[in-house]
Amino acid sequence: MKIYRLKVNGKVYVVEVESVEEAPASAPTPQAAPAPPKPTAGEGAVVKAPMQGTIIDVKVRVGDVVKRGDVVVVLEAMKLENDIVSTASGTVKEVLVEKGQNVDNQAPLVIIG
Repeated sequence: MKIYRLKVNGKVYVVEVESVEEAPASAPTPQAAPAPPKPTAGEGAVVKAPMQGTIIDVKVRVGDVVKRGDVVVVLEAMKLENDIVSTASGTVKEVLVEKGQNVDNQAPLVIIG
């Protein structure tokens, strides 16, 4: 951890910054916990919710062929509609959400194989 002093508009701020090299020593325990239980490795690419919100539209069905970047789900968060796009090209293996459902941050939405 490094400590810096920054001066902004005449006011001095003390800021602590954690370097990237130091992060792996303390990060493994918290990162292992949020793994979603339903999808497993080898099933395909998992499209996850980037934030907590409500599903207002599901644009794909099982068996649909999608390209990387295609909209698969529309998520409403903080009164804004967010297009959630496919992270990989392939066939939709499973749709894990439905319209009107509330989802948490990083919740799995769609599996693409």
